[in-house]
Amino acid sequence: MLWPARMIGAATAAYSVACLVRPEVLAGPTQLIEPDGRPSREVAVLVRSAGARDLITGVAMAVSPSAAGVRLAGILRLGADVADAIGMGAALPTGEARKKAALVACGWGALTALTLALARSD
Repeated sequence: MLWPARMIGAATAAYSVACLVRPEVLAGPTQLIEPDGRPSREVAVLVRSAGARDLITGVAMAVSPSAAGVRLAGILRLGADVADAIGMGAALPTGEARKKAALVACGWGALTALTLALARSD
């Protein structure tokens, strides 16, 4: 059953597009914004870089023609979620931001792992 993994991939891709267009979508909740409510140029560059990474893995999960391709993209997506949970969970500016970001990344990782467990074939 591949459709759950494909849906997670599509949701990831949609969120990634939002981050590419408006980096404050991620920078705000992670408290990486300036007093004016916008991310610095440097933070925006990093958010867009992560957004591009996630867009690629999300699209790959959503449209890969084979179960093996969906699983491989999902494994890469899961690796990115683990890296985000560790990196943001350790280094964001406040304890509240670290906790929220780690929980969100772990949540997405858990959803991805669950859909991978279901991803046998179409």
